[in-house]
Amino acid sequence: MAGNPRNGRPYRALCAWLRAQRLPCWICGHDIGYELDARHPQSFTLDHLVPLSRGGNLLDRENARPAHRRCNSSRGNRTDPPRQPVRSSRRW
Repeated sequence: MAGNPRNGRPYRALCAWLRAQRLPCWICGHDIGYELDARHPQSFTLDHLVPLSRGGNLLDRENARPAHRRCNSSRGNRTDPPRQPVRSSRRW
């Protein structure tokens, strides 16, 4: 019986490779708290450009992106990142 593929050595190696690059969140563009506890909303998670539920490859480096836990959760399985609301500088 095979276990969860996200607990395997290849997936952990992919996470370590992406974490070592210390890139900002690909969804919102802000810095990621790489030292934060994994349960923190601003902590690092590996997001897939093409969601796994839509045929994305779990272990493909081209499909892996760094994201905040909150951003990754809010994106869900959509193929494009959610649009951030544009704020004006004044109340109109």
